[in-house]
Amino acid sequence: MAAILLDGRTLADRIQKELGEKTSALCAARVVPGLATILVGNNPASAAYIAVKHRACEAVGVRSVHFHLPEETTQDRLEGIVRDLNRDAEVDAILVQLPLPAGLNEEAALRAIDPDKDADGLHPVNLGRLVMGTPGPLPCTPTGIHALLVHYGVPIEGRHVVIAGRGLTIGRPLALLLSMKRPHCNAAVTVVHTGVPDIGVYTRQADILIAAAGFPGLITPEMIRPGAAVVGAGITRQGKTILSDVEESVGEVAGWITPRIGGVGPMTVAMLLQNTLLASARRTRVS
Repeated sequence: MAAILLDGRTLADRIQKELGEKTSALCAARVVPGLATILVGNNPASAAYIAVKHRACEAVGVRSVHFHLPEETTQDRLEGIVRDLNRDAEVDAILVQLPLPAGLNEEAALRAIDPDKDADGLHPVNLGRLVMGTPGPLPCTPTGIHALLVHYGVPIEGRHVVIAGRGLTIGRPLALLLSMKRPHCNAAVTVVHTGVPDIGVYTRQADILIAAAGFPGLITPEMIRPGAAVVGAGITRQGKTILSDVEESVGEVAGWITPRIGGVGPMTVAMLLQNTLLASARRTRVS
């Protein structure tokens, strides 16, 4: 039996339609949600991601502004723009597109963002809120993966989740989120990485496997327990080609699987918009 496709694009379209309705309600109350993005340098992949995010903003009625800074931008200049946006009453959420060029401190740039305007949910204050289980902006990709699993009926509570990858944007926060004692979470979570000699020992035990290492073809069919849910969250670009951490043949073994294109990516964008609307509603006390 072929694996059930975890179609992120279809679900993201549905979420964005709902967010568009919420944006209309905010605008009726004379509140226009605003997202600001900052891109430093000319990384083609980053520029493409930014373009997708702004098209999504336009589709749901979110006002968006963009700052494209040259490669030689200093740390002081970058953080100065972030501080200006923190004070801008028309900006509800701020996103600094990662990775930054060599020589810039990503952690310092993220710390400069007002935690309540943190569109990506990666500010240390918000990661701390996640650890403590208190409300705050959640990291977009982990939240999008969770929503995808829930929507397609993948059992999570009490199941064994293995995450291949320990990065700040996916692996670490996703492990926290899925292990929390809350509905559709409460899983046993194991985090492995490319420094582990044989990650297959762990992946074959997984009810749910999330590959987020950014290592093409890392996950092969023999590394999957038959019927497991497999999410390919890590990608690598080779020119115009996008390579997944998960070999396509894994779909012959898995019970659920994300497509190479249109799985996690659209869900990340949808969660970014959701964070922006939640920030706008908090600012204006509009529900």
